[in-house]
Amino acid sequence: MILRQRYVYSLLAVVWALVLVWQAFEHARVRESARDELINRARDISSTAGRMMNAMRRFGVVPRDRLEPALKELIKLGGVNSIALLNESEDVVALAGEPITADLKTLVPSGAPYWTERSVAVMNLVELGTNQIANLGTNAVPEGERQNPVIVVNEMFGRGTNRSSQFPSRNENPPRPEPSPSGEQPPAVGESGSQPPPPDAGTNQPPRRRGRRGDGDGRPPFGRPFWMSEQDYKDLLQKQGVHSFVIVLSTKSLAAAADRDLWMRGAICVLAGASVLGFGFAWRNLQRSSELEVRLVRAAELNSRLKEMNFAAAGLAHETKNPLNIIRGLAQMISKQDGASGEVREKSRSIVDEADRVTAQLNEFINFSRPREVRRGNVPLSSAVGEVVRALGHDLEDKALRVTVAENLPVILADQQLLRQALFNLLLNATQAVQRGGEISVSAVKNGALETTLEIRDNGPGVPAEQREDIFKPYFTTTEKGTGLGLAVVQQIVLAHGWEIDCMPNEPRGAVFRISHLRLVTGDK
Repeated sequence: MILRQRYVYSLLAVVWALVLVWQAFEHARVRESARDELINRARDISSTAGRMMNAMRRFGVVPRDRLEPALKELIKLGGVNSIALLNESEDVVALAGEPITADLKTLVPSGAPYWTERSVAVMNLVELGTNQIANLGTNAVPEGERQNPVIVVNEMFGRGTNRSSQFPSRNENPPRPEPSPSGEQPPAVGESGSQPPPPDAGTNQPPRRRGRRGDGDGRPPFGRPFWMSEQDYKDLLQKQGVHSFVIVLSTKSLAAAADRDLWMRGAICVLAGASVLGFGFAWRNLQRSSELEVRLVRAAELNSRLKEMNFAAAGLAHETKNPLNIIRGLAQMISKQDGASGEVREKSRSIVDEADRVTAQLNEFINFSRPREVRRGNVPLSSAVGEVVRALGHDLEDKALRVTVAENLPVILADQQLLRQALFNLLLNATQAVQRGGEISVSAVKNGALETTLEIRDNGPGVPAEQREDIFKPYFTTTEKGTGLGLAVVQQIVLAHGWEIDCMPNEPRGAVFRISHLRLVTGDK
């Protein structure tokens, strides 16, 4: 049985441990999924910012005063702390939002993000459109999908002219040349005839090819502006060309999702633990119920055997009384013969006394073995106590004892014969315990409208505290002439009525036997 319980409890512990491991694994998976979602959001923001830059650029250039407000609008969407644009040397070209505290040199494009307690920094390459990634001369992207990076400039750029004069719109027509002094109209750009001098005329720079970008010169559209040299353009690309984004996102949403999931997992673990404990308690109660049922069956069998033995013992004791009565009668006859000597008469009286003592013990045993069938009725306590006192009158007179019975004792609901027997045993016990000239009192204390308590007090030696529970056990006595069954019979009668009996000290000396929960008979009965 014990081994089976250990197996069951071990299995329950293993199940709970598996639930804990499962929930821990699921929480780690949810947390990792939230991290991936945050990284994917950074990629989406990078793609959106790249397409926005692609739409804003003119001749490959985007002014900072137009770019940074647009980036701030992305930050206002929530969850984004800052957006930084880096060149190929990982220097900040443009910034919107809070300053970036992460070490930019440690970030790798589309690589491992930089996590802190409250934020995460992600570096992504600039995407200028579908399959269009800004390239700075690397071979990371196929040749047909490369574009020159976007250049971020201040309000003023180039040779001191304003931005509108430097970067004309694609829809604007180029300015027509002034007429010559001779009145001839010079041909327009792209027409036959003479052409205006190139912007680098008079310098050592080689002449630049005119016409649209990408028309056979091998360079992509919107590349180097026509007024810049190749070296200046390369230097500008190195310093102001946008190569990658650094997106710094707040991890507040990640922490909130992780906390919610942790609380949910914790609640699941607690419920699983409560279920395991409940099942364990249910199993233990089932085992105990099974054991109690077995014990009850055995107790019922033992009780039936004890009843049979009790009846047999009672019959044996009853049958033993008959030869004792014969022995007592013969001893009395011998003691009354005229020719009997004094020694014979003395021994005959001893035989009579011993026979009486054994008969009294047999009577007590028979009385203790008798089953208690309570037949309740209205019993006046005053008359019941008075009859018992009169029955003990001879013993009371021999020891000169004074018995005080309270007036107006109530009427209670009890079995009259059993109540008289209990009172007789209690008063006889008090009579045997007190010294000559002692006092015994009987009183009742009302407890509410339906119950009363009966008290029998004496001024004898009292009962020691360690013996107040043992005196109700069979064959336990503190007097030389006691049988040890009188108070046991009293307890049987009290329990059969549903009452309670206690032995308490009587101040300043003696003992109190208190019978409580006696049911009063009200006037309407």
